[in-house]
Amino acid sequence: MKQVTTITFFRYTSLWSKIWAFHMMLFMPSKLNKLNGQTFFKLMGSGHNGFDPLPDWNVYALLQVWENEAAADHFFATSTIMSQFRNKASEVWTVYMKNINSKGFWTGSQPFVKGNITHDDSHIVAVITRATIKINKLLPFWRYVPRSRAPLGNQKGLLFTKGIGAKPFVQMATFSVWKDKQALFDYAYKSAEHQEAIKKTKTVKWYSEELFARFQPYKTIGSWEGRTTIF
Repeated sequence: MKQVTTITFFRYTSLWSKIWAFHMMLFMPSKLNKLNGQTFFKLMGSGHNGFDPLPDWNVYALLQVWENEAAADHFFATSTIMSQFRNKASEVWTVYMKNINSKGFWTGSQPFVKGNITHDDSHIVAVITRATIKINKLLPFWRYVPRSRAPLGNQKGLLFTKGIGAKPFVQMATFSVWKDKQALFDYAYKSAEHQEAIKKTKTVKWYSEELFARFQPYKTIGSWEGRTTIF
């Protein structure tokens, strides 16, 4: 399978660029929906201070799934859409990834197809988790988030993380990069807070839809926080 997934983060610093970026959440999807070689996309805002219901007006994300790498390369090299984003943003960072495995749904679809790749467990791994939170579960969910996310602050092997989402409070996702599979599993299975969150997910049934996907990042373009090498 030649499918490639890209996620691009945009940072906006001036007031007018932030206003422009916010408006693009409404008007750009109709243009993004017409790209050749693209099979799925989500244009999203981000959470303040990592994973937080309060929006971070400085950072937006564009997740895209492509039929192959050539289609992705063509978009980033020639698209007027990308030129618009770059001209307004102070920083742009894109990660290319191949899917290792995926479970669940995103707005009714399964966008990530497992690739024919052999992933070395000692190499970096990226993770996307997302969920649609039931309206009647919003308050208990967001009350519990600070506790479940607390271990991330001191988690060894976490290279990058950002909370993202298409609809504030309701449709939320996270993107994280870990130095290897063991670092990810240490957080997922050895963190008491995260284990409790998993149990609550099953018993409280916060979500009407959820997805977990693990990827092998293999190429990046641009910079983030002044660094061209993030991992």
